[in-house]
This record gives sequence, structure tokens and C-alpha cells, in this order.
Amino acid sequence: MSLPKLATIWLDGCSGCHMSLLDVDERLLQLTAMADLVYSPLVDNKVYPDDVDIVFVEGAVSTDEDLARVKMVRTRSRILVAFGDCAVTTNVPGMRNAFGGDAGQPLYQRAYVDNVTFVPGIPAVMPTERLPHHLPKTLAVHKVVDVDVFLPGCPPSADIIFDTLVALLEGRPPVAAEQARFGK
Repeated sequence: MSLPKLATIWLDGCSGCHMSLLDVDERLLQLTAMADLVYSPLVDNKVYPDDVDIVFVEGAVSTDEDLARVKMVRTRSRILVAFGDCAVTTNVPGMRNAFGGDAGQPLYQRAYVDNVTFVPGIPAVMPTERLPHHLPKTLAVHKVVDVDVFLPGCPPSADIIFDTLVALLEGRPPVAAEQARFGK
């Protein structure tokens, strides 16, 4: 019998949730006996597989690439966990919502053009050709796709991550995580 397939993805956020996952330390060995990590920034697989049992989604949805990615991941995953405050509430990535999100808006003018004068030698280039198109607003994951489990925290503690993952792998409801099914 094959092990359940586990995946993690990282959208717009700081990667702190993935670092907290690594803080599970030696309990990672216990998890390797319970699940097969098939996709993650922590492994080499570059293509998100079909039929993933559990995916932890870190980060907010800020770009057209994030939007397409999280929608694809939802269609290929049985249980989707919004992993950390950026995924649950937009947290820091959502702070730009007050300033407008499209390239050319004041926030981008200040960040990519005006600030260049502080670092001589860097050309003043707007990110429109090198970065994905930003959505008008950064969105929490549940505003885009159905979320099965919310795991808030900035980042969630390693103990809560471990307990939630073990419960889901064993088919039990997680105790520390908030369970809900939100519409878009």
C-alpha cells in the first residue's frame, strides 16, 4: 500500500512557515514513515502531481501566477490547508492593498523607481516585464479556492504543524487548527 501524498507550496510570503515545518526536527523522520512528500520547495520535483492527499499552502495570492497555481493545486489535492497568517488573512503581503496593486501605482513607483536613487548604478525599471502581474488586491487563499483547514500563526509553531499533519494523515480532525469550508 502506498503512503498518502503530501505537498507544500509557497505563494506570496516570507517562507517562515516552511522554516517552521523544518523545526519539527527529528519528528520529520516519523512523518516520512506516514507520508510521501511529493512536491515542495524542500524537494526537487518541479511538477505538481495529480491526486495529492494533503497540501499546505503558505502565502497570500498576490499575482496572476499565484492565482493560477493555487487553483491548479486545489483541483489536484484532496485536503488544502491554509498554512500561516499570510494564507489565512493576507498578513504582510496584504499591506499593499491600501496603496493599490497594479504596476504603475504609487507603491510600485516608490519601491521600484524612486528608491533607485538611494542605490546608484541600479537602473530605474518598473517590474512589469520581469515580475508576474499583480492582482488589484492581495487575497487570502479562501477568497480564491475552498480551504479545508486553517492553520494560523506567523508562523504556526512546529508542534501545531506536526499535530495537524499527523491528525490529517490519520484521518482525524486537527485539534489546534480551525476547520471550516469557506466559499469564495
